[in-house]
Amino acid sequence: MWNPTRRVVCGSLAAAAAGALLPVSAAIAADAAMIRRRIPASRDETLPVIGMGTSGTFDVGAGDDARAPLLDVLRVFYGAGATLIDTSPMYGRAEAVTGDLVTALKATERTFFATKVWTTGRERGLEQIEESLRLLHTPVLDLLQIHNLVDWRTHARTLRALVDEGRLRYTGITHYTVGSHADLEAVLREQPFDFVQLNYSIATRAAEERLLPFCAERGIAVLVNRPFEDGVLFAKVRREPLPGWAAEIDCGSWAQVFLKFVISHPAVTCVIPATSKEKHMRDNVQAGFGRLPDAALRERMAAAVRNL
Repeated sequence: MWNPTRRVVCGSLAAAAAGALLPVSAAIAADAAMIRRRIPASRDETLPVIGMGTSGTFDVGAGDDARAPLLDVLRVFYGAGATLIDTSPMYGRAEAVTGDLVTALKATERTFFATKVWTTGRERGLEQIEESLRLLHTPVLDLLQIHNLVDWRTHARTLRALVDEGRLRYTGITHYTVGSHADLEAVLREQPFDFVQLNYSIATRAAEERLLPFCAERGIAVLVNRPFEDGVLFAKVRREPLPGWAAEIDCGSWAQVFLKFVISHPAVTCVIPATSKEKHMRDNVQAGFGRLPDAALRERMAAAVRNL
C-alpha cells in the first residue's frame, strides 16, 4: 500500500535501485500478462498467481553486499507483474529488509504486503503489528495473517478492529504442515477469514482432499507455501530431463512444472516460493505465464514425480 510519508533509503543501495525494473525474459511477449486470480472476499480485486516468500532469504544485514542481490530479485519480480510479498516477524530481519528494499525501488504502490502476527496476548499482538507497519513503511497492510494459529481467537478480534479502522484490508490464518489442515478447517468453520495459507505441492497433495475444496466452496483465498518441499523436489529430479509434456504447458524447467501444478488447482490464488537469487526468480515467475495443465495432465505430472 502507498505510504506518502515512507522513508527513503539513502546511500549507494538506493543508487543501485534506481532505474527501470528489469524485464523477466524475452520469452514473455511484450503484451503478455501474468495469470491472475480473484480474491473471493473482494468485489473484483485479483492477484498475480506467483508471489514471493521471504523466510530464510530476506533475513540479511544492512550492507550493500547482502542486499544488492535481493534488489535484483525484486526487480525481476516486479518486472513480471508480480505483487504479493509474504513475510513475518518470525523471519528475523525479513520484514525490515523487505520494507527497505521495496521503498528503495519505489515499488510500495505496486506491492501487496502480506505479513503475520506471531505472539500471544492482545497487547503484545498490537505491538508486533505496529512494528510490522513501521518496518514495512506502510500505514495499511494488505493482508495480516495469524501465524500458525498462535492465539488465533485473541488476534482475530484485533484483525477485525484493524479492518474497521481502515488499517488492514484482508485477514488470514496460516500453517505449514499436513497435520495442521484439520485445525485450519475447524478455525475457518468457526471464524470467517479472507485468506488461508497452507502447504501444497506436486508431491504433498493432502490439501486437495478437504481443505482446498472447502476454501473454494466458502470463498476463501489460498496462498500456498512450500511448493518445492524445501528443495527436496529438486534433489529428486536433479538428473531427470524434462518430460515431453512440459512443453505442452510452456514449462522450461522443473521449477516451472512444480509451480504450474500448484497454481493449476482452481482453489489456489497465489503461490509464494522464496528465493535470494535473481536467476531463480526469473525461473519462478515464468510459471505465471502461458498454458496450465488440465486435470488429466496434472495426474500425469504427479505420477511422473512420484515414480522417480
